[in-house]
Amino acid sequence: MKHLAFSGKGFFDKLGSALRDENVGERLASDVAALLREVARGGDRAVSALTEKFDRVRITPGAFQVEEDEFNAAPKGLAAKDRRALRSAVSCVRDFNRRSLPRNWSGRNPHGAIVGETYHPIRRAGVYVPGGRAPLLSSAVMTVTLAAIAGVPEIAVFSPPGSDGRIHPATLAAVKLSGATEVYRIGGVQAVAAMAYGTESISPVDKIFGPGNAYVVEAKRQVYGRVGVDLLPGPSEVMVIADASARPDWVAADLVAQAEHGHGGKIFLVGSEADLLHEVGVEARRQARERTHREVVETTLRDHGYVIQVGNLEEAADVANFVAPEHLELHVEKSSQGKLRRAITTAGAVMEGGLTPTVLGDFTAGPSHVLPTGRSGRFFSGLRVADFLRRTSHLRYDEKSLKNALPVVEAFSRLENLDAHGRSASIRFE
Repeated sequence: MKHLAFSGKGFFDKLGSALRDENVGERLASDVAALLREVARGGDRAVSALTEKFDRVRITPGAFQVEEDEFNAAPKGLAAKDRRALRSAVSCVRDFNRRSLPRNWSGRNPHGAIVGETYHPIRRAGVYVPGGRAPLLSSAVMTVTLAAIAGVPEIAVFSPPGSDGRIHPATLAAVKLSGATEVYRIGGVQAVAAMAYGTESISPVDKIFGPGNAYVVEAKRQVYGRVGVDLLPGPSEVMVIADASARPDWVAADLVAQAEHGHGGKIFLVGSEADLLHEVGVEARRQARERTHREVVETTLRDHGYVIQVGNLEEAADVANFVAPEHLELHVEKSSQGKLRRAITTAGAVMEGGLTPTVLGDFTAGPSHVLPTGRSGRFFSGLRVADFLRRTSHLRYDEKSLKNALPVVEAFSRLENLDAHGRSASIRFE
């Protein structure tokens, strides 16, 4: 892991430069643009060819969509305890996100007119569920469940096929239990392109959701405008702020867990105790050697891991607000947890205390784990039900309320030199 010392003003320039060096390059953006054009022009044929090229499996257009019988039967293929675990996770996510479901409202404004807002679900949502090295079925739970709460009538999931041409059974079961209406065995840039442009066999969506690797995120960035996108959640990030009370082995385990995702994810350890920072580093290297994905973990910690020594918790909060980490763990004394949480305003999700590892948010706690990365937490928030809805404002004036508003309309019409605007209101009193 790279070691940095908080040293005042110049520190953030140095840290910002280090993080920018890992951003998507021009070559990747160009490659993604070419793949998107290929699908936009070639439709099903291009999707099939790209799937064979990148996933090394041949899937004909007629087999893109998972058949209804296979989809419906997917949960039954899991062991009973796994099915119960999935249902429990869906229940927690549903319980949390129902609380933030926006409500329609109406009332009277100062003119006396009736005004309000009405929420409607997006007609067709496309959800990307990553596959790759591991079946990330939790991503299905953390996206599809929210779409179902919002009442989206068409929830189309896209996920990369395995070497047998099928979606991993556990992922398919999670997609079904979360409430999706259709599933396609397509991944990568070609999946984003199919969602955005549509093909002969796939209807385009209105908005694309879900995390992905750098190519998927860049594809979402490039199709934004033609379709909506949720945010740009890329490789996983975690920041741990630790004081002398922290357990080095617990902190190390949480860093290793997030490093397991690989794909350029970033790992941050922030604290003022030099001995603790050293112990965590030693323990992380030891634990990495015991993990199934040892090489991925070690590479991520080495190339994308940062140990940042600060003077106090106030400086730690400044570092967190600059980085805007996807996941933030506070391994500090209980008396400091609330103060830190209030001081840090850019984190995607905050886990307070040593008994709240990030993995709870990854799998089951309730909030969606689709969170902003790459410092986009400065202006994006994590995925929520409202992202699957669109808002329409409504207003109804009568003669009295229109008369109350007329002086304002006439003033703005005069000041903006738009006399037809003023006339469109005043004509009703002539």
